[in-house]
Amino acid sequence: MTELEDKYELLSVEVGERADRVATVAIERPDARNALNGQVRTELKDAVRSADDDDRVRVLVLTGGEGSGAFVAGADVTEFADRGVVEQREASERPRVYETVDDASIPVIARVNGHALGGGCELAQACDVRIAQEDAKLGQPEINLGIMPGGGGTQRLTRLVGEGQAMKLVLSGELIDAAEAKEIGLVDEVHDAEALDDRVYELAGKMAAKSPIALEFAKQAIKASSRTGLEEGLDYEAELFVQLFATEDKDEGIEAFLEGRDPEFTGE
Repeated sequence: MTELEDKYELLSVEVGERADRVATVAIERPDARNALNGQVRTELKDAVRSADDDDRVRVLVLTGGEGSGAFVAGADVTEFADRGVVEQREASERPRVYETVDDASIPVIARVNGHALGGGCELAQACDVRIAQEDAKLGQPEINLGIMPGGGGTQRLTRLVGEGQAMKLVLSGELIDAAEAKEIGLVDEVHDAEALDDRVYELAGKMAAKSPIALEFAKQAIKASSRTGLEEGLDYEAELFVQLFATEDKDEGIEAFLEGRDPEFTGE
């Protein structure tokens, strides 16, 4: 067992067990429904960065540990009780776990196997693709505590679902089921419990078979589409596209296509 798989108290990590070159990081805090306390956040940031740097890993799946009934039920509210402005400003310094996930060079899939609320919903939003179990609930209930989303829920959520839907969820604190979340664009696919893993790891495996350089560049270009103007985004896409022509993976991909075989990408 390597360091990545055996270095955390509140996470479990698997590499290559469900699909080649795919790592799974599961939050294992069932007594608190996987709530994000300080230790979980610290370990999760380290695990994402470690997976991103691991040559064995081309795709990362984030999920909640089995038996908790949750992906992540939210932030650990007990940590908020005695915090004032100064303490919370320090706790909110970036990069937080959300930026760490968002900034990963490898694709990150959220396997939403239960409730994703508050910080848990924001964690899912920071991932690149969200696949939910049909009985999952999602939402931003922070308003019920007299606060608001502070982990990207007013920004990433709006980009995913539009301003009106974001206003409805954030200002009401209502929870929605996975089917409605898919309808508004908060999650990308919904499956029953039996089919969830088959689909998550089928998709992760397909991604992991691609050139890791092309995956990284394509991910960067797509993210730029909602963060830059159209002309700037087109220029950025074109530059990344051109840079891929300096890679051995580009040569391998073209040769494999012309020879009628599957490519074997090395990341070079």
